[in-house]
Amino acid sequence: MNCPICKSITRVTNSRLAEEGRAIKRRRECLKCGQRFTTYEKVTLVDLRVAKRRGVTQPYYRHKLESGLRKALEKRPINEEQFQRLMFMIENDLMNLRKEIVASEQIGRIVLEHLRQLDKVAYLRFASIYRNFRSTKAFEKEIQRLEKD
Repeated sequence: MNCPICKSITRVTNSRLAEEGRAIKRRRECLKCGQRFTTYEKVTLVDLRVAKRRGVTQPYYRHKLESGLRKALEKRPINEEQFQRLMFMIENDLMNLRKEIVASEQIGRIVLEHLRQLDKVAYLRFASIYRNFRSTKAFEKEIQRLEKD
């Protein structure tokens, strides 16, 4: 890793787990100018591809999932830490599938399962898009199913 100030080589002075084990926090020091800074390493789903309903595949884009979840959770009592934990659990489930290509429907089911446990209103919002509700009856059915569980 190069120093952000002088671009020289740095050394790691301290490493520890961060974000409940989801990242590694490293303290670094520049060997030339002595500047100290912190870096974080996180696991990402680089090689994962998503099979869409139309039959095309595309790379997994974390920001697309994050955007959809933020819309579903808008104005709900969920803080940033809870949101990041939700993202981590969903991506962890995706990694545990150990597949290179995952159907978008499977991702949707994983998201819905986590939202059901976290916030039922957000669950309904996400489900209405994911399952393409076309009437109030579809909402009523889903609410009844949610209340049974």
